[in-house]
Order: sequence, then structure tokens, then C-alpha cells
Amino acid sequence: MSLKSLNSIQRAAVEAVDGPVLIFAGAGSGKTRVLTHKLYYLVREGLFEPEEILALTFTNRAAEEMKSRVKKLLKRKTLPLSIGTFHSICARLLREDIKTIGFSQNFAIYDVKDQLDLIKVLIAELNNSKNLSTPNQIRTQISFFKNKMITPDMQARKARTILEKYIVDIYRAYQKALKVNDALDFDDLLLYPLEIFNKKPTILRKYQKKWKYILVDEYQDTNRPQFHFLTRLAEKHQNICVVGDDDQSIYGWRGAEISNILDFEKFFSSCRVFTLEKNYRSTQQILDAAISVVMNNDRRAEKNLIAAGGSGESIGLMETVDEQEEASAIVSALEKEIKLNKRTFSEFAVLYRTNAQSRALEDSFRRIGIPYNIIGGIRFYERKEVKNVLAYLRLVVNLKDTITMRRVVNFPARGIGAKTLDKCVEQARKDKIELFDVLKNPHKMQIRGKQAEALSKFYELIKKYHDLREKLSASELARSLIEEAGVLKHFKESADPEARERFDNVAELLTSIEEFCIREPDATLSRFLEDVSLLTDIDHWNDSDNRVTFMTVHSSKGLEFPVVFLSGMDDGLFPLYNSLDSKDDLEEERRLFYVALTRAAERVFLLYSTNRRRMGAENVSGIPSRFISEIPEDYLERIDFSSAVTRKFVSGKRQQDTRTELIRTITTFDDFEVGDMVKHSIFGVGKIMALSGSGENQRVGVVFKDGTRKKLIVKYANLKKITG
Repeated sequence: MSLKSLNSIQRAAVEAVDGPVLIFAGAGSGKTRVLTHKLYYLVREGLFEPEEILALTFTNRAAEEMKSRVKKLLKRKTLPLSIGTFHSICARLLREDIKTIGFSQNFAIYDVKDQLDLIKVLIAELNNSKNLSTPNQIRTQISFFKNKMITPDMQARKARTILEKYIVDIYRAYQKALKVNDALDFDDLLLYPLEIFNKKPTILRKYQKKWKYILVDEYQDTNRPQFHFLTRLAEKHQNICVVGDDDQSIYGWRGAEISNILDFEKFFSSCRVFTLEKNYRSTQQILDAAISVVMNNDRRAEKNLIAAGGSGESIGLMETVDEQEEASAIVSALEKEIKLNKRTFSEFAVLYRTNAQSRALEDSFRRIGIPYNIIGGIRFYERKEVKNVLAYLRLVVNLKDTITMRRVVNFPARGIGAKTLDKCVEQARKDKIELFDVLKNPHKMQIRGKQAEALSKFYELIKKYHDLREKLSASELARSLIEEAGVLKHFKESADPEARERFDNVAELLTSIEEFCIREPDATLSRFLEDVSLLTDIDHWNDSDNRVTFMTVHSSKGLEFPVVFLSGMDDGLFPLYNSLDSKDDLEEERRLFYVALTRAAERVFLLYSTNRRRMGAENVSGIPSRFISEIPEDYLERIDFSSAVTRKFVSGKRQQDTRTELIRTITTFDDFEVGDMVKHSIFGVGKIMALSGSGENQRVGVVFKDGTRKKLIVKYANLKKITG
């Protein structure tokens, strides 16, 4: 395999090996192709051994794709490359060397829910009754400090107001509590390697010797700790290649610093720069519209994206009355695209600025019966019953984790209430021992009867499996522990109508652990828990499903779809109101819009509403986003909603152009029977196999000719009975 498939600039960037390299990769310019071919080139040419290369990404999905592509290019089944996210690579480093800063190798990784639970405990302990800030606001503020590498002591010197001093107090107590619990949050995963490098230069030299060539994807999204991590690792050999697009820097709110990529040449003076401008994804119309908007930003690197394909269609612009009408307009335009261009559901994505916007869209899609995947809802590993089981496993690994212990000590119910737990906490403080250790002697706390028995049994259960954790596989331990704890029995015997689903979710979790053990036979329970804790929303997305994808614009980064609907293009919603007073924030919103447009390969629809309900309040009057006015009229096709939703292109004949008829006027209720043949505008011809309800509540179960089975509300399905 040669580099002949690359264009001249891509090839030059791949072959540039010695010293620092910066690759500006415009949207759709083959960034992943360049990265994978560079890894292939480094190994094939014998320039570096695979184990000497470190490749860093921002999602597990990107890491797996890169690894898979490189193995395919090299025709190898295994490849000892270090490829992973910043967080996963740092977590592995810490598992090996964190003892030098006072943590154990079994440290827990706290997710957002764990962080909030801990902060709530700390607020209660500080006895603050003023409710100066919510736990989530405090968590967000602490994360901001860490991303800027601001310690509690540093912030204390700046604090002036009561609120600022209060947050510093919580921040300081939070860091101490994490240490006591032998736990790290996501931000700590990036900070503590730097602390280790500073305290133990020998460990830094170990990793400099280990990783002689460093590749970084999406470099524009790096924050201050990530920048320092990379510069420390690269300072010896200077062999670092970063790839990114400043126009797609959209994570300033979580600490990303666009200066990292724009000023890369200042940090690495001998740097060579390559700019990839040939776009292999979008039409020229889409690219020109996107560039015309982002050019209004002051601080950016100049790029001129040229589409490898044709000019394409104009950007569709649709004005609607409110969010319900907006959803109906999307459905109708989608139907038209399916009929005219023979598209499948998986070819569509509906993007929005905030998660809250999905509700009206979901309602509309459910009524019509259009299948969809929503990215950003409650993920599998965040479901309560799944998280409870994971908590059992985490406690077995780390007995110091009091937040995790609080979660499961009374699940399933053992009669251990808050008062009993408070006694345990107080005894642990008095005796200066771990909270877990006081459970073995409940009588010392004047706890008697069933509660005492429950505490002792819980202690014995967890201690038993803690001692077995190195002797059993992760799968064996998990299944045995959960059965002995009575979790499966609890859901099996529960009268809760959702209990069956919860039972199935726990069973699915146990299956996932088994599959993990098959994939990685030598991996420990700690490793499984680490992998789960570092998963992101997008890692759960299955693009093989024939469903429309719903997601925020942030979640869509790195993905592409033939057709993109961008809803909520109202000024104040996109861009958000709170960004309008800040030049930097507004520029980031503009970059976010650029990302949204460039997710589309063939067609983009922009939708805004003149009235929209915001935050549960009354409808507010809206105007089109200022970003729409930054797109030249030549690139826009204004589509009247009435003509957009008419079925004249869908059904093959002109119908009355009334929105009311489309949404509400349907076959008379109650005139369907089991066995009737019907036609649906999207799913085609099918047979009614079941009926339930009556009048406006009537539902039908239909099996369509392609095997698709749908339960539809007659009122909204617009079914046509086929007679004769």
C-alpha cells in the first residue's frame, strides 16, 4: 500500500516527520485519512517502532477508528500503538505512577453524578443554609478552575465576595474529600500527570523515552492541562504532529483554548505548517455559506475550502410559527427528500443548540411513527439500576469510596436509613478510620437488631469480594456478587411495572462485562470500570441503525450526514443570549454554526420560529439568527412552510395547500379493521394486524411489506385505506 490515494498536500503532511508539524485540516478535508496514513508511514518506513508512537484523540470512537484503519493498512491483526483519548491515556499512566502523589492504583473515577453527590454532602457539612449556589453551579465552577489550572489557594487570593469565598471553601473541601475517597474526577486525570512530572522528573523521562513520536487529533480543542502534558512529553525529541481546525474550536466553555493551535508556531519555532483545503464531504454551496459566516471572526487562520464534488443545492431556509410547526416542517421536508431522492432515515440528522429543543421534535416524530436515535439522553451506564450495580463493583475495588458506599449500602433495601449512616460517619471520624471499616462493628455505635445484622452482612459481602477481586475474572466476580447481593432477585420480585426492564438492564450489564473479558482476557475489574467511566455519548451511537439522528451541534462534531436539519435558528437561541455581550463567546457560537453546516454532505435546511416557548415561559417573539444574515442571499432558498409540507411531491398529485389538512385531516376514526390494507406516506403499503382504543385515541399495529412493524396513532398517521 502506497500513499498514492492522498493528494499532494496530504502526502507532504504525511511525509513530514522530523520535528514539529502543524496541519490545519478544514472540515471534510481528509483529516482522519492523513492521521492514519501518517501512522502507517511511520511504522512501514521503520522510522519508529509502533510502541514508540502515542496518538491522542478526543473520543473513544475516533481512537478505535484510527486503530482499525492503521491495522488494515499495515495488514496486521495486532499493533502495540498507544492510541486513545487524553483521559484514557492519562488514566493508564496514573494507574502505574499515581502512588507518588498519595493515591492508590485502585482509585475511583467520579462522573458528574458522583461529583454532585459529593458536593451535596460537603454543602451539608459546611452547614450553609443560604443556598448561595446550586451543586451543579459549584461543580461547573470547580471544573473551570481546574481547566485553567487554578488551585484552591490561588483562587482564595482572588476571592472577594461571599459567594466567591464560599465556592473556594467547597473547592478546598472537595479536593480533600476526593483524596480521602481515593477518587479522581475527569479534570484530575489531566492534572495529576503534570504533578507527577514536576515531582518526579524520572517518571517524565520514562514517558519521553517511551513515546518518541506524538500525534494529536482535534488539537484546537485542547485545554491548558492538555497543552502542558503534550509540551512536557515532546520537549525532548520535538517530534510532535498536531492536526486541527481553528474554525471548529467549540469547547471554550469547558476550558479549550484556541490559542493552542493558532500560536503553535510560537511554542515550536521550527514547526512546518500544512493546510488541507480540498473538501471531500460537502457541496461548494454548503462550504461557501459556512465560510461566509466564519470569516466574520477576527482571530482565525485563513483557509479556502474547495469542494471535490459539485456545486450542489442552495441552503433551505424555513420560517415557522413555533417549535411544533418547526417539527412538522422538518417531518414534511424529510418525507419529500425520501420520496424524491430515495433516501433512508439514517441519512438525516436533526441538530439543535440545546438538548431541551428535542422535546417538540421527538413528539412529532413519535406521532408520525418515524424512528430516531437521540444522542445525549440517559445513557445505558447512567441508568439508575446499572449505576447501582457499577457502584457495587467500584466499592469492591476501592473500599475508601464513601460516595459509592452511600449509594448501595441500602440497595436493595436493608433497613439502613440516613440516621444509621450518620452514626457510622460520626464513628468513623471519632475512630479516625475508614467509613467502611466501622460497619463490621455496629454494636459500638449502639446499633442493634436487624440494622446491626444488615450492616454486618453488607460489610462481609463487600469484604469477601474485595479479597476475591484478583482471583476471579471481572465477569465471574460481577455475576456472583450481584446475585448474592440480591439485586436480580429484587427486580424479579418487584411489583414495579418498570422492574422487568430494570432486570433486563442489569442482565445486559453482566453480559457486557462478559464480552469485555472475552475481548481482553487479562483485563481487571478496575480496567472495565475505567473504560465505562470514560465513555461519551457518541461512543454509544450506532450509525448502522436506520433511524434519524437527533443531537446537539456539539455532539455532531466529527460526524457527517447527507442531509442536516438545523432547528432553532432564532437569535438568542443560536447564538445563545448569554454570548451576545462577549466577543469571544460570539465567535465561538459562530464556529459552532460553521460546524453544524459542514456536517452536511448534500443538503442543509435552516429553520427558525417567530414564536417559541423558552424555559417553560410564555412564547417569546423571535427573529432569525444573525448568522443567517451573514450568509449571502445567493446561497439561500426561502421555502414557504405551506409549500414545504404539501404532499404534491410526495403523493404524486397536488393537494390543497393547508397545514391543517396535513396534520389533522385524516381517515375517519374507527373505520379501520384488522386485516385492512393501508398506505403510509413513508413506510408504504402495510396490513393492520392489531387495533386498540377508539376515537382520537385509536392505535393500530401495522406490518409493512418490507417487514417493518409500527404502532401508530391513527389521528396523526395519515393512513390511507386501500380498497379493491
